[in-house]
Amino acid sequence: MLRIWSTSDEWPGATEATNEEIAARCGSDAHQGVCAEVDPYPYADASEFLAQPDALIVALDEVTDPQNLGAIARTAEAVGATGVVIPERRSAEVTPAVCKASAGAVEHLPLARVRNLADFLGDAKAAGCWCYGAAADAATSYTAPDWSGAVVLVLGAEGKGLRPRVAAACDDLVSLPLRGRIESLNVSATAAVLLYTILQFRLDTST
Repeated sequence: MLRIWSTSDEWPGATEATNEEIAARCGSDAHQGVCAEVDPYPYADASEFLAQPDALIVALDEVTDPQNLGAIARTAEAVGATGVVIPERRSAEVTPAVCKASAGAVEHLPLARVRNLADFLGDAKAAGCWCYGAAADAATSYTAPDWSGAVVLVLGAEGKGLRPRVAAACDDLVSLPLRGRIESLNVSATAAVLLYTILQFRLDTST
């Protein structure tokens, strides 16, 4: 469902409204003369991701920052990922802020919510996926895995990283080399490096 209110006739089918009426509907004066009401974001079924051949799935463990979720979705869509999986609780969900940060990627890339992320990883492994978690102190280099076939890339929240049960559900943990003075990268930056590493690996092995 889509309903639009506008102060001008630039939007076909829109209901004419005053600036004050639009501000009351959207809860802000920064509306630029238009306001829309839409249905909630249609989350996908995570099990459908596992049925895709050579799936590339991004699983986020309690990433709560909408900007990070949006940025990760943008990169995931750019590399042709199958979808993004987030927990139902203690996680950012798709909001207007996430849509904006993703540059519209969430309109093209399916996102799914699961009750328990560790259980989803168990289902993914049973379906033939390899699950790799990102951890700053991991002994395995990010260039070591065979990134072909069905893969789930698991990323944790900034500061906390992967929860123990989620980390234990991964087949292996990988790390990025750090040569500067800071101890870690932003989770969306980590996602970008790893996703493009996976994409380059797949491009190289397909030729």
